[in-house]
Amino acid sequence: MLDFLARASLVASVLAAGRTTAPSGAITVGSGGKFSTIQAAINSLSTTSTTAQSLFVLAGTYNEQVIIPARKAALTVYGYTENTGSPSSNVVTITHSSSLLSGAKDDEATGTVQNRAVNSKFYNINIKNTYGKGSQAIALSAWGDKQGYYGVGLSSYQDTLLAQTGKQIYGKCRIEGAVDFIFGQHARAWIDGADIKVVGKGAITANGKASSSDVSAYVINKSAISASSSSVAAGSVYLGRPWSKYATVCFQNTRMSNIINAAGWEVWSSSLANTENAVFQEYGNTGDGASGKRASFSSKIGSAISISTILGSDYTSWVDTAYLS
Repeated sequence: MLDFLARASLVASVLAAGRTTAPSGAITVGSGGKFSTIQAAINSLSTTSTTAQSLFVLAGTYNEQVIIPARKAALTVYGYTENTGSPSSNVVTITHSSSLLSGAKDDEATGTVQNRAVNSKFYNINIKNTYGKGSQAIALSAWGDKQGYYGVGLSSYQDTLLAQTGKQIYGKCRIEGAVDFIFGQHARAWIDGADIKVVGKGAITANGKASSSDVSAYVINKSAISASSSSVAAGSVYLGRPWSKYATVCFQNTRMSNIINAAGWEVWSSSLANTENAVFQEYGNTGDGASGKRASFSSKIGSAISISTILGSDYTSWVDTAYLS
């Protein structure tokens, strides 16, 4: 027990620390930095070198889209912060307004940050798409294996987070939206210790696993779901709906406020249910939104899903475990 408490205390102290100076070798971005925009710094990096790359982004608001192409090197993007353990302390924000209705060629093109780099990490940066209601508007488009997002804030209204391919980890992040705001087709995503803020009625997740052979699955673990304001009515929000018929999502050990509808889960649409092979699961959830007669196409499971089941037995080799609950 003492060893456990000592380790828990160490993790807490690590996360409470600040990051106010650039790590060794990191390229600086912002006022007084080498580059004034994040995209310019990304463009300066080789996509063929195998030497690890890093950026340190100074406090400020960056009005730009950031497109990160595939590369051979591991990439880490750090945000300046005085408290690495909480996205509420973030002072670096990347913001952009784009949607399908405003002229983007497809959903991915709306993304404020579009990341196709494997072995990449983001720390303590807010990523916002400010378009608002009415159309798909992605904040983060994540296409790549072994991507990690730590203490990151993601904000939009519809389609906030596209978790599309590869194994992905979201540790102690704040994820805000209303409609299908955690979605994608092929990724295995572990969302841990998240503060999920709902800004309007809708479904939180929309997993698009289209066949039994696809590996896609989302697990939301030890997180909290609540309204961002009093305008979100009780019972107006669902944990998910199936974008495709093999949709696979589990919420476990998560606190749910009364905004969650008693049914928990909903069909894709009135004309297309997509529920015949959907795997919608819950375990150990608490709060007013965790009770009620759940939808017949969902289930309660007998034990929690392990992180290694989703991310593989080697997850500690690439996940920053200090950000796990």
